[in-house]
Amino acid sequence: MRVLYERCCAQLAKGRLKQKTEELRRALKGVIGPHQRMMLAEQWRHVEYLDEAIARLDREIEERTSPFHEALELIDTIPGVGRQSAEQIVAEIGTDMSRFPTAAHLASWAGMAPGNHESAGKRLSGRTRKGNKKLRSCLVECARAAARTKNTYLSTKYHRIAKRRGANRASVAVGRTILEMIYYILTRKEPYRELGADYWDRQREASIVRQTVKRLEGLGYEVKLEKTSA
Repeated sequence: MRVLYERCCAQLAKGRLKQKTEELRRALKGVIGPHQRMMLAEQWRHVEYLDEAIARLDREIEERTSPFHEALELIDTIPGVGRQSAEQIVAEIGTDMSRFPTAAHLASWAGMAPGNHESAGKRLSGRTRKGNKKLRSCLVECARAAARTKNTYLSTKYHRIAKRRGANRASVAVGRTILEMIYYILTRKEPYRELGADYWDRQREASIVRQTVKRLEGLGYEVKLEKTSA
């Protein structure tokens, strides 16, 4: 029975653990003695202590951020930005956007704007300026979370940039976009409006049509375009 139990438990492994079924089986054969029980009990008490501390801090944060409830709710509408991220962003930039003339000024202050190093029209460096490290880190994490969303403008933008310039630059670029969105959301006091995953296609519709027609004609087809009603 014990052998069957070990096999069944090992077979429940998911992801990378599937490659370690033999190690899991050996681990499941282990015997827990008095010392191990004591150590596990201590670790469990420490986990409970941390849970209680987190709960206390969450209550304190909720109380202190209550005056900014409306702003937090608006920022939370952006894909990839959760409640905790919204709280951290508001803690760093506040809710009064009148301090920044434009969204670009806010992005530059936060260190999310690329360096302006160009020569003869060629960009020499795409490094971002120094800024608020905590805010920058939070926005990059939000960008990565947005990249995992489905059928959204931010996800599409991330993957478009990542394909050409890499994941790190895509994270910074989308993080900047999120910050600029927050600027307009707080200025207009309006929730995020989804542009859609096909936003770029709609913006480039004429170009896409020309390229597609040219490719088909190159293959020997005669193309006649007729737009159907939506």
